[in-house]
Amino acid sequence: MLIAIFTDIHGNREALEACLLDAKSRGAAKYAFLGDYVGYGADPQWVLDKIKPYLDQGAVAVLGNHDQAIFDGSVAMNPTAKAAIDWTRQNLNSDAKNLLQSLPFSAEQDGRLYVHAEGSNPSRWNYVTDAETAWTSINATKASVTFCGHVHIPAVYGITATSKLAKFVPIPNVPVPLLRHRRWLCVLGSVGQPRDGIPAACYGVFDTGTCEITYVRVPYDVETAADKIRAAGLPESLALRLFKGR
Repeated sequence: MLIAIFTDIHGNREALEACLLDAKSRGAAKYAFLGDYVGYGADPQWVLDKIKPYLDQGAVAVLGNHDQAIFDGSVAMNPTAKAAIDWTRQNLNSDAKNLLQSLPFSAEQDGRLYVHAEGSNPSRWNYVTDAETAWTSINATKASVTFCGHVHIPAVYGITATSKLAKFVPIPNVPVPLLRHRRWLCVLGSVGQPRDGIPAACYGVFDTGTCEITYVRVPYDVETAADKIRAAGLPESLALRLFKGR
């Protein structure tokens, strides 16, 4: 069975549409959404309306820090992110806000942990950026595989046979075997705002049969997404970074 995993959509309709179409073409049977549906992009309402039917059909969905900021003013944000959240809050209906407020910080299914940031303290929004933070997350849970986002840069961390932690940079469309007798943490990159220098949207496909994760890059209409950001009066930097993947 193939599970399509999406994170950090950030109100980017064009990127999410492209990724969902790609996942369908690959035969994805289940879906998981790892948070930050809103913030930065100009289509937050559309994104939440789009994923709602997937949630109604049993898809996993967890809360991200930008999502929490919609209803919790204590969430730390830099000035650009805060400006986008303030705009987003004014452009979501009550159903969308209630949906965000209903989401858990993490979810676990069949030994797999789904979380936005990391597993040791999901509500603190810690970033997994190196072996030390990955080790902390892996050791804090009993999950064989943890899937997360938040960083916007794809990475795979795994505990080796000698109990060391290794980091891999996944190659698009090349399956990464997650050996069943070891433990793993997979950072999925970002659908709506990649930051690894590649503008194409990023999502993951996990094969429960082979226990392999494939990182997929999907080109999308960046120009339209950027034009919508400008038309909404959001910071220009949020439009420009889409072209650079930064």
